[in-house]
Formats: sequence, structure tokens, C-alpha cells
Amino acid sequence: VQVMLELEGGCLGLMPDVKATQTVAIDASGEQRVDWRIKVIKEGEAVVRMQALTNEESDAIQMRFPVYVHGMRKQIPQTGVIRPDQTRTTITFKVPSSRRVEESRLALRYSPTLAGAMVDALPYLVSYPYGCTEQTLNRFLPTVITQQTLKRMGLDLAAIRQKQTNLNPQETGPDQQRALGWQRYDHNPVFDENTVNAMVIAGVNRLAAMQLSDGGWGWFSGHGERAYPHTTALVVHGLQIARENGVSLPDGLIDKGLQWLTNYQARELEQLKRWDQTKKKGKAHAGHLDALVYMVLVDENLESKAMRDYLYRDRNHLAVYAKAMFAIALHHIGDREKLAMILKNIDQYLVRDAENQTAYLNLPNSGYWWYWYGSEYEAHAYYLKLLSAVEPGSKKASGLVKYLLNNRKHATYWNSTRDTAVIVEAFADYLAASGEAAPDLTLDIFFNNQKMKTVRITAENLFTFDNKFVLEGKQIPSGTNTITLKKSGSGSVYFNAYLN
Repeated sequence: VQVMLELEGGCLGLMPDVKATQTVAIDASGEQRVDWRIKVIKEGEAVVRMQALTNEESDAIQMRFPVYVHGMRKQIPQTGVIRPDQTRTTITFKVPSSRRVEESRLALRYSPTLAGAMVDALPYLVSYPYGCTEQTLNRFLPTVITQQTLKRMGLDLAAIRQKQTNLNPQETGPDQQRALGWQRYDHNPVFDENTVNAMVIAGVNRLAAMQLSDGGWGWFSGHGERAYPHTTALVVHGLQIARENGVSLPDGLIDKGLQWLTNYQARELEQLKRWDQTKKKGKAHAGHLDALVYMVLVDENLESKAMRDYLYRDRNHLAVYAKAMFAIALHHIGDREKLAMILKNIDQYLVRDAENQTAYLNLPNSGYWWYWYGSEYEAHAYYLKLLSAVEPGSKKASGLVKYLLNNRKHATYWNSTRDTAVIVEAFADYLAASGEAAPDLTLDIFFNNQKMKTVRITAENLFTFDNKFVLEGKQIPSGTNTITLKKSGSGSVYFNAYLN
């Protein structure tokens, strides 16, 4: 029997001294194994055809096989930051010689701020379809906060409507595809003053209509509805921020809410005092809601020393979220001694990741994560608000920003309208306090000690500056390679580099 091997596709070849055709003798009803040693030449699809030919009967079979490279795609990431008091940093990559040179790519992305990426969350908040009291507030307030932040930076909102620069350098991929990914919604209202004004008027009017006769707010308001301390405190806090950002409010709207909260706090104090007297009736500990209400009232200079003392006494019963609120209020009134203790209480849960320059709270909330004060993201946001007030230039604060940014859903928002709105509020506080809203720096980029690019970054071009440096193919030599970043001027530079 003449046995033949035929190979098509150019992916496989015979080893030296191996013949494609062999002759074997096969007994009647017998069988014979025939082997060919082959080698892989390239990847692709190989066609393997075998024939057994005689002068009487013949047979053949053909099969297709995928041929793969004996290797894998590999990405080597690097991340870092040049802080305001630093001027340079160097990162090193070892590029293997056994690689596809033409497919090699080294991409560096950089940004003076991570918190500025909060702009991407606004269309989600605006487009959310429901309309309870809390969501009515969250629909317009974050947009107002962000717009006022951008205007304080001296930016022309209309000029940056078509956002070109992704301020999160950790995100990879072609810029045009990334931009389409951000644009899940038709319109980002933050760049349109007329749209924002209309949103504010509609939102404020709706909140005014939803305010109950006693001055508080419920979930939806209407027949049979009653006011809740949590909802009322959130609305009053939101209206306070709106007022700070130039929103005009109807007369008495905040005052009625503040009076409701003041009355609520007085009733809670009576319950706490009753317990102190009887040890049976009343309320044994100041709680999470007490911390929220206390913070809101302190923001209006309506401070109760009695509630302050109870909250401090019972601080170990407060969730980390509530501790952060209480600490913000303590900072507002200047009680440094109590503030220092609460900061220590919170910092015991802090985890730092030096490799990724992130920081986060390992929250002890497994037993109450479903309550408002058990929200992971809101707790982090309020801790960031606290740090923005007391330690805005700390590694903890910038690490929290990066951690929160890394944990967005779909690179735009977090779990809900509520935590997304709170994080936008915290990012705005951080931008203002840290100085990252006003970068004024020049970045020189060196590859293997050769200057390759100079980039000027200011508040004016924050959304339009060229934020990437890319080398491909033969531009990347094998062996050890270095990228050096040299910064002059004021501000931080966050960067990520990816070798593929």
C-alpha cells in the first residue's frame, strides 16, 4: 500500500529526512500504523490529507486543524504618580526578544487629576427614570456641583462639550472606541447652562411641592405620607450645597426643613436623657441618624453640644459612615480633640495598596450592609469629604479617589443614583481642596533617556490636552527600556503604562 501525506496552508512542514510517501505491506484483515514527524512553521489553519493507494482499492481522509503559537499574549502594566512635591519618576520595562516585534505596543497615559472623571457619571443620574424625593435631588444636584466646579476653573463649557481627553489614565483601548463607550446617553448636561438651569428649576420646584406641611420630606409625599429623618436630612443637606453653588431657593424651603430636624434632634436628646435617668426607658446610644442630622444642623451653625457629647461618648456604636459625618461636623466647629480621636477610630480600618496607589476602608459592615449607613461607596465618599477638609494633600485622599474610580460600573457610575451622587459631591470637594482642579504644569517624556514629547497641562485644556504617548513595533527594542517623566510646575501627574 502506498501511503501519502499532503499538507496545505503553509502552517506545517515535514521534518528533514522524512518522506511524504511511504510503502507498507498490510495483511488481509490487518492494520499498520504510519507516522510522519512534522514541524510548525506558522500559525493559521492547516489542511492535512492522507491517502492509502493500491491497484485495487484506495481510501483518503482530509481534516483541518488550527495551528497556534507556542506562547501567549502578555501585558505588563505599570502605574504611579508624581505628587505636587515631586518632579520626576522613572519606570522600567524588560522587553523579551522572543516576541512578535510588529505587534508590540507600549502605551503611556497620564492625567493631572482622577477626580475630574466624575463628569462621566452625570448622564446616568440625569437619565434615571424614577422620581422619589432622593432621586429628584440626585438628578440635578451633582450636575450643578460639577458645572460650578468647572466654571470656577475658568473653563468655557461650550468649548469642551466634545470631551476629548479621558482623565482616567487606567482605561485602555482606542480613544474613539472609548469615547463611544462613554456616550451611552445622548447628552451630558454639564456643558449646557440652559439645560442645567431648566433641570434646577424643575428639581427645586418638585422638592418644594414634595415638602410636607410639617417641613419634612418623605419618600414621595402625598396623602398618608409622613416625614422621615433620613430623607429630610438628605434633602436639606442637598439644598445647602445647591445654595452654596448659586441655586436660588424658595423662601423658607430650607428653614422649614431645618426646624423639622431641630425638633427631631430635641426628641432624640430627650430619649437619651431618659435612658441616662432610668436605664430602662428611652434610647441607650446616640445612633447613625443622630450623626447625620447633627452634621446637617452644624452646617447651618445650629450646633447642639449635648448631642455632640452623646455622639462622642457613643462613637464605638457608630458605623464608619456615621463616624465620618460626625468628624466633618467636628471639623466645622473646630473641636480638634474629638476630631483627632474620630480620625484614629476610622483610620484603623484603612488599607493601603502601595503598588496601585490606592487606599480603601475594610468596613466592618457585614451585619448591616443593606442599611443606608452600611453603604460601602457612600462611606468611602464621606471619608474622602472628611480628608478633603483635614488632609487634602495626603496619599490617603488621592488613594481613595483612585480606589473609587477603579470601582465604577461601566466606567461611569457606581451602584445607584444615591452613592453616585455622593461620590460626585466628594470628588468636587477633593478637587477644590487638593488643588487638582487648577493644574499648571509641563510634562517631559523621555524614552531610554531621549526626550520624545512635551505636554503642557493647565485648567484651560484639562479636557483637551494630549494624554498619551505610544510606541509600536520596531520603536520598542528588546531588553531593558525606561520611561522617565519630568514635571515642572504645580500639580500632580497620575500615569499608567502598558507594554503589550
